[in-house]
Amino acid sequence: YAKKRTEEEKTENAKIMAAYNPNKQIRKGTQRSFIIGYLFLQSIYHQLKLNQICNSISKKYNFSFDLNAILSRLIYMRILHPTSKKGTFERATELLEAHSVESQHIYRALDVLADEANMIEASVYKNSQSLIDRNTSILYYDCTNFYFEIEESDGLKQYGMSKEHRPNPIVQMGLFMDGSGLPLAFVMNPGNQNEQPTLKPLEKRILKDFKLSQFVVCTDAGLSSHENRLYNSMGNRAYVTTQSIKKLKKHLKEWALDPTDWTSTNHTGGKKKTINLLDLEMEKDQSTYYKERWIHENGLEQRLVVTFSPKYKRYHQSVREKQIERALKKMDKPTQLGKKRTNDP
Repeated sequence: YAKKRTEEEKTENAKIMAAYNPNKQIRKGTQRSFIIGYLFLQSIYHQLKLNQICNSISKKYNFSFDLNAILSRLIYMRILHPTSKKGTFERATELLEAHSVESQHIYRALDVLADEANMIEASVYKNSQSLIDRNTSILYYDCTNFYFEIEESDGLKQYGMSKEHRPNPIVQMGLFMDGSGLPLAFVMNPGNQNEQPTLKPLEKRILKDFKLSQFVVCTDAGLSSHENRLYNSMGNRAYVTTQSIKKLKKHLKEWALDPTDWTSTNHTGGKKKTINLLDLEMEKDQSTYYKERWIHENGLEQRLVVTFSPKYKRYHQSVREKQIERALKKMDKPTQLGKKRTNDP
């Protein structure tokens, strides 16, 4: 047995030598290495049945290119080496498995994928349920935009408020994520369109295509219009959104800023103890406090929750102090006083 184990260990630890002949040259352009990291992604790709989805789409259209080969490589390279579609096509040749995709096929396939995007989203969601738990009781929705380095607006590319403060035409994108942080559905809109009306149509599609009906929608204040709140108060839906105290009515603003009748989030059972914020040790306190009430306005009943964190208060004080410090240093240099960002002094 000892002899056998010794031989096995020698075999496992044996050095492998690759012999090269200095008199034989490697032809220029010959590929000697390949990317194999995509094989892990390939397994997920097939578990989500994206290959079957591509085959189903191909039967509807009269084209000769391999849609499955194109979509799979677009996904693999987007994860492994994000670049342009042209760059993706060029680098896809480095994958272990060869393909017969031509560059023009990729651009033609993009139009097909765009037309079938809704079906692909719904199918991938359905197929993913057998692989992982999807927490669809909570849905998060937000919008962003992408700029294009072009001089004139065109189609979806319109002038609007860029998230990156760019003066270029932009395209707006709205995205729903589930409670697990996984994408559920998205929508593209012109860059000059208001974000608020984009939520309702996409949510209706989720109700129809994804067969979801009971969930809580979470948004920021920019998307929480009265119409969106009213829509998500119907059926088995609900919503959680942020609310600016500055935009509250006077009596609600006074209630929110009143230092009395607060409760610690650490409170567990028993009689609720109310706290006066003026009695707290602001320099040491690590807790979070809240107060809540119901309001009924414009035909909508809402639960208003206000929170206060001494730690967050200290953070903002620190930011302001640093801004003041930088401002004092710049007083002797008026040419540097042009404010460009919110954190500038």
